[in-house]
Amino acid sequence: MSAAVPAVRTALERFRDRRVGVLGLARSGLAVARALRAGGADVVAWDDDPAALQRALELGAWPGSAEDLPELAALVVSPGVPLHHPSPHPLVAAARALGVPITGDVELFAAVAGPRPIVGVTGTNGKSTTTALVHHLLLAAGRPAQLAGNIGRPVFDLVLGPEDETLVLELSSFQLDLVETLACRVAVWLNLTPDHLDRHGGLEGYVAAKKRIFAPQRPGDRAVIGVDDPISASVADELERASRTPIRVAVGRVPERGVGVLGEELVDALDGQPRPVARLEGLRALKGVHNHQNAAAAYAAVRALGLAPEEAVRGLASFAGLPHRMEEVGRCGALLFVNDSKATNPDAASKSLVAFERIFWIAGGRAGPGGFASLRPHLSAVVKAFLIGEAAAALEAELGDLVPVERCGNLERALDAALADAEARGGEGVVLIAPACKSFDQFKSYEERGDVFRALVAERLARRREAVSA
Repeated sequence: MSAAVPAVRTALERFRDRRVGVLGLARSGLAVARALRAGGADVVAWDDDPAALQRALELGAWPGSAEDLPELAALVVSPGVPLHHPSPHPLVAAARALGVPITGDVELFAAVAGPRPIVGVTGTNGKSTTTALVHHLLLAAGRPAQLAGNIGRPVFDLVLGPEDETLVLELSSFQLDLVETLACRVAVWLNLTPDHLDRHGGLEGYVAAKKRIFAPQRPGDRAVIGVDDPISASVADELERASRTPIRVAVGRVPERGVGVLGEELVDALDGQPRPVARLEGLRALKGVHNHQNAAAAYAAVRALGLAPEEAVRGLASFAGLPHRMEEVGRCGALLFVNDSKATNPDAASKSLVAFERIFWIAGGRAGPGGFASLRPHLSAVVKAFLIGEAAAALEAELGDLVPVERCGNLERALDAALADAEARGGEGVVLIAPACKSFDQFKSYEERGDVFRALVAERLARRREAVSA
């Protein structure tokens, strides 16, 4: 049981001896069930996976049925459960019809967090890296902070510390869909390109879900917005018209009273006078234009929390990055292997494709909406593409006139083909997996896909070392 139990008991007291449903029992659902039980609630649970349901029963929950719905004080819905589109989950629809309040773990956590400052980070791409970087910069400056949310640690697994401890939360559109009262001291919006449109009923619904990060903010709270895409720029303008004074972040220019990156220089203009505060050149974990935006947004966020410029940049050089995000996983002479399995859409993949030279590109999986034409301007460094999964034919049809392609079927064959091709061309360059697709045709998650790539690379490099030493 979490050491945060006393805070949970106090904050969730309103559910004591009342029946609360939990729908979806992955990591966040189980953490909610545990917290509610610690607070004295009578928890009923639903999940299609018998093993997940059994884990909830071991925490003191009991299996739910339709007969339980009228008695629920609330239904806590995990982020993966559809609320509206393409159709609501049957239990969600039934609960709505009965007037049962529907909430999520992040919204429920608002009462537990109490007065602790929260930095919430959202955006289509870069959320995890920016969230982790904000957390790292705070720790490097000597400020107490914890990390949770969509990044992989459920909020109800946090062990809460002092009331001045900052909670840094990655917030997905699915989580934000259910946010009503979670007030972020600093709300960070990185960027927005079409994604998850099936779950939000189109682009308008996706934008509306993301904008919920700002709605519960109170006077004195700040918004940090990357304004390098037109939708995000319009959101910043909308907040400006509402007298919210957002901090704008950009790459290639320095917004008025904002933060920008010029070349490799991080520039602070928050007081109206632009001044360089750090060089990003050589920071391997922050390589590429997209990571420059992440760095600028993270810097702006911690400055909004009151850190001085010299405190705010102290941790940049020591940031190690995250797995599956432009992660260097091996090297064979002049040939580098990079795992960017987190690049699950074309916009994310384009960031890696412009960050390296001489690329042997592994791409494919399950395509999202919109196709791959947006990648066409970003392929100049690609020597050859090695295609896998369901989207191989579509990738070849849309991009094959610009780069040579080879359909390989699965990841292992693609890696072997890329390695052989790279060695035949002199053994110099980057074997990059940046799939531009979801993983769900051949893998459970982008993490599993990246782990497999890393293991395959390690195995092949080990064979080469053995051959050399034999």
